[in-house]
Amino acid sequence: MTPFAGQRIAVMGLGRAGLPAALRLKDWGAEVTAWDDRAENREAAAATGLTLRDPAQGFAADALLLSPGIPHRLPAPHPAAEAARAVGAPILCDVEFLYRAVRASGSRARFLGVTGTNGKSTTTALIHHVLTGAGRQSEVGGNLGPAALGLNMLWHEGIYTLEMSSYMLERIAAVRFNIGVMLNLSPDHLDRHGDMAGYAAAKAAIFARQAGEDTAVVGMDDAWSAAMAAGRAGSVRRISAGMPQPGGVWAEGSTLRDDAGPLLDLRGAVALPGSHNAQNAAAAAAACLALEVPRAAIAEGIAGFPGLPHRQERVGEIGGTLFVNDSKATNADSAARALASYDRVVWIAGGIAKEGGIESLAPFFPRIARAWLIGRDAPVLAATLAAHGVPHEIAGTLDAATEAAARAPEAPVVLLSPACASFDQFTGFDARGDRFRALVRAIAQGRAA
Repeated sequence: MTPFAGQRIAVMGLGRAGLPAALRLKDWGAEVTAWDDRAENREAAAATGLTLRDPAQGFAADALLLSPGIPHRLPAPHPAAEAARAVGAPILCDVEFLYRAVRASGSRARFLGVTGTNGKSTTTALIHHVLTGAGRQSEVGGNLGPAALGLNMLWHEGIYTLEMSSYMLERIAAVRFNIGVMLNLSPDHLDRHGDMAGYAAAKAAIFARQAGEDTAVVGMDDAWSAAMAAGRAGSVRRISAGMPQPGGVWAEGSTLRDDAGPLLDLRGAVALPGSHNAQNAAAAAAACLALEVPRAAIAEGIAGFPGLPHRQERVGEIGGTLFVNDSKATNADSAARALASYDRVVWIAGGIAKEGGIESLAPFFPRIARAWLIGRDAPVLAATLAAHGVPHEIAGTLDAATEAAARAPEAPVVLLSPACASFDQFTGFDARGDRFRALVRAIAQGRAA
């Protein structure tokens, strides 16, 4: 299959997704040139036989596949994006090329996209878990991983279940999601989108080009997302963690239900604690109902979901104290969802704070027995906690904070939910969470010895 025969595609960014994308496009007949600002990534690409060419040095391609992490507009466009724009070449993400290849093959496989500020990965993985448990053919990836162009080709009955970031959604042109899921929206990535209106516009692209037979699943628990329910071309299934949504799916206490009645008791879904996960479960159920998955299979799949690493992951218990890895909480809104899930916690937080810091978490401060603060902006967080009378210490490092929390736990739960980015001390939230997990296991083993 050579859907891109005769097309010239420049690939900029050769990391986890970029290099496999370049190789797949080459296999599919494209004339591919590849580049990365890092010499080691260029060397790895050259070793595969790819042609290296810096697209910023005279753009000579029909399209630019630009890694999502590289800006094409704000806060400042990368030179490769400027070069592509100067000649009118589209700037696209890998999901766009997957979609074009699938449709060029004649396949009517459906595309299901999930976006939102928080909960995207959990909801995407949960939908995939329900679908495969029900015997449906699903390939899962996108922002969640693996990369879209690393997924298998599916025929008519297949479903691509894709996590879509705002960075990816602003770089699609033809993709039509048969089912688009918009979970929630709160301030994040404003440097890339300019303001909340720009961020919301990028997210709303999950519904672009939907037709009458398509479905929009829309979270109603915040005003920005709820506004997207209006004017949709297809059917709209509204979801909520606590408010009835006729025609949709919502949580009523611990019961997940729709108009037809209860679907399941969420207390049985141990990997999905808290109201935010009730919203995730509602979204997954609504999407799967739109795909005509039987209600019993949806209930079984949600109850049996094992969870994802770094999203309220239970990593150990020491002396009756539960240790929870929620390293994926890189902003205050996400940390709020974790803090709301427990009555009393020792909180490990810090790193590179987002705009607004943790002031918005004040309603949850009474739940914090003590906070151990890490990273660059620990003093900023400490000032906020001091103003509210929350006991806290600056530990500096995750190692020191975890060891201190384990020595004298003042609550039944030690929660790593940093409310900050990790790049001051780690390569990403996953590395931070992996380190926390390893520390807890080492402490537990030391206690047992």
